[in-house]
Amino acid sequence: MTTEADQQPMSGRPTPLDQPPPVPIQLIQQVRVLDAVTPMDQVNDVLVQGGQIQAIANPITDWPAEAEVISGQSKVLIPGLVDLYSHSGEPGHEDRETLASLLRAGRAGGFTRVGILPTTEPAVDNPAMVEKLLSQRQALAAAEPNLPHLYPWGALTQAAQGQQMAELAELAQSPIVGFADGRPLQNPLLTQRLLEYLKPLNHPVALWPCDTTLRGNGVARSGPSALIYGFVDDPALSETAALAALLEIVAAVGTPVHIMRLSTARGVELVRRAKAEGLPITASVSWMHLIVNSRNLDSYDPNLRLAPPLGNPEDQVALMTGVKNGTIDAIAIDHRPHTYEDKTVGFPAAPPGAIGLDLAWSVLWDAFVATGLWEPLTLVQALSTNPARIWGQTPPTLHPQQPAEMLLFDPAQSWTVTPQSLESLSHNTPWLGQTLKGQVLRTWV
Repeated sequence: MTTEADQQPMSGRPTPLDQPPPVPIQLIQQVRVLDAVTPMDQVNDVLVQGGQIQAIANPITDWPAEAEVISGQSKVLIPGLVDLYSHSGEPGHEDRETLASLLRAGRAGGFTRVGILPTTEPAVDNPAMVEKLLSQRQALAAAEPNLPHLYPWGALTQAAQGQQMAELAELAQSPIVGFADGRPLQNPLLTQRLLEYLKPLNHPVALWPCDTTLRGNGVARSGPSALIYGFVDDPALSETAALAALLEIVAAVGTPVHIMRLSTARGVELVRRAKAEGLPITASVSWMHLIVNSRNLDSYDPNLRLAPPLGNPEDQVALMTGVKNGTIDAIAIDHRPHTYEDKTVGFPAAPPGAIGLDLAWSVLWDAFVATGLWEPLTLVQALSTNPARIWGQTPPTLHPQQPAEMLLFDPAQSWTVTPQSLESLSHNTPWLGQTLKGQVLRTWV
């Protein structure tokens, strides 16, 4: 038997468990097993063979002599993470991110399924583009096993520009995960017609409620911080007015809709009421809106320039509470790479977005689970179980005779965020140069 080395470096990616060549059999001993499907939160041994979980017990006393034995003490085994939506640089902006670097970043952060929005150039608005992306992922996985599965969203409108319907029926026949533009639709009549047309197609539909006229040139949420720091403000009404209109359309048409990028306290309340009334909706929040708020803009860090903008402290509290009580179903990474040159400008001129696939699980665990604000299964549900269910998929689960789709996490392991320790080609994150606590050691896909 081979045994995992106990020492881990204090910065960068850990070397002993950094995606080693696949071993057909692994025994993870005395690891804390978290599973929101079962549900389970207990210490067990886990035997993996041929990419499948063979046994979970405490202890497993009989295992093959050739098994790789991994110490799970003080570590956590979690079902693979599922990212609802992120942005790929490729095709069109390979200097920001290639498909290979995107998938490696996902694997490094514990993601086994990654959804990408159709905001590429050209946009994913036809079956040929869907097949091209999936064929490329297949070729990458043939050369580099254990890459996350890729799930493209098909565009709702031509070139994802919000003007004319895409060929939705043709896209529905391709292996898309659902329909989304990744940009706000500004024509309520078009939104209604889209939902009417999509209703019998039975695919997830994700919409971002944002009135761009009300938003104007705003780069920070209206409130004291925007005023103090001198930013053009974006009122909460830009989200809530669009959300209220969208909820009325959903009530009239009946097509289930996923609400993307919820960012305001009032938005959370509107979603809560709509769910109480029985509207067929789910909702997600981008991960950084849970961690930082408008007060953090005193740094003028262009990596905090997001869309929607960071909320005020009361918005952040409402979003945190919404995840905890289930009003918000899922956390999305909304990974959006930009080059150094893109972001090395003044805050208002910076393109919105930040990376997150490498980082999100570690930061969220340390912020919410390690502090006792959330139960660990709350985070597992929001970043694994519910995103898969929103897609209409069977969620990853840690159970015998199920695929070994999971990650091993050390909550105590520290590492420093550097260009060398990130798998993403871009490094546009406010955590660059900082030391994080909590490290994904290995991901099984």
